[in-house]
Amino acid sequence: MKPSKKDLAFMQMAFSLAEQAKGQTSPNPCVGAVVVKDHRVVGWGYHQEAGQPHAEIIALEKAGAMVKGATLYLTLEPCVHWGKTPPCVDRLVSSGLKRVVIASYDPNPLVYRKGVARLKSSGIEVIAGFFQEKHHRLNEKYEKFVTSRIPFVCLKAALSLDGKIAAASGDSKWISSDESRYFAQNLRAEYDAILVGINTVLKDDPELTVRLDGWKKKKWNRIILDPNLRLPLKARLLKNPTAGQVIVFCSQDAPKSRENKLRQKQAEIIRLRTRGGLINLEEVLRELGFRDISSVLVEGGTRVLTSFLENQLADKVLFFISPKLIGGKKAPGLFEGKGVASVQQAFRLKKISHFVLKNDIIIEGYF
Repeated sequence: MKPSKKDLAFMQMAFSLAEQAKGQTSPNPCVGAVVVKDHRVVGWGYHQEAGQPHAEIIALEKAGAMVKGATLYLTLEPCVHWGKTPPCVDRLVSSGLKRVVIASYDPNPLVYRKGVARLKSSGIEVIAGFFQEKHHRLNEKYEKFVTSRIPFVCLKAALSLDGKIAAASGDSKWISSDESRYFAQNLRAEYDAILVGINTVLKDDPELTVRLDGWKKKKWNRIILDPNLRLPLKARLLKNPTAGQVIVFCSQDAPKSRENKLRQKQAEIIRLRTRGGLINLEEVLRELGFRDISSVLVEGGTRVLTSFLENQLADKVLFFISPKLIGGKKAPGLFEGKGVASVQQAFRLKKISHFVLKNDIIIEGYF
């Protein structure tokens, strides 16, 4: 059975609710729910953060006795397993709902199609799986992580028209506009972790935080790739441990004395294998996955960006292209390394979209 035009309209409402929680539910997905009785919305809700009630439970609570014989519009298949909350499907089955319309199946192997099957077996009419792509775009980080335990990786960079991310002197303030930098802060807010290389820390001394109102509760993991543990003890990101955990990946040969001093600053130190002086990025991502870090925004310099690209470990890119020409043979570019032997071998982006902020062009694409 296909959804009606009214079904599609109420589902859009549910998605609008789900989008309010972007960046706040990790490692859970963003989910919205709407309860409709006699063509009138009687309950609504969205999942606000991990450990809190799921969207459908909030919507049912608001609907109260009106839930009997009603239709539930839900952006994601209800869970069937115990986590930090009980299985939502049990509550739906006992609620008296007549009909449930579900936009997407949950890719979580513990849930996939099991929630829908349980609803159908209880006699509830179900329509499911007709908005898979819309849900995928909303929950792309969750979908990768729940099926692989590897974080979703987005590369973000500001560059000039001639592909430079800094002048030969290392100066990069500011290639992009104020508007683009504000957008970049919002982008940071949607990820679990911000990753840079040690050269970026030494050059810019960043805090790697989100400076936006309304994000006081969330703590971001601040990831540093630092093979030789050169991170200064006076670095700004070490001055406020409550702003988010600092995780430093270093080589197995890095000085133990430096590790002890950084641990005293409440930094977590993880030793990994290196090759050619570079830390194994696949192991970095696996370690982050073990810590339930489901998404990483990479803001490193040329060396870090190139490493992610050459190892094909990025899922997505967001490039802020400024109408400026920097030039200079020694000015760092976005992507260097060995490069490809022919244009036919070039890495190609898919699902391209773009928009303009002031005079900057922001390009989004996927691998």
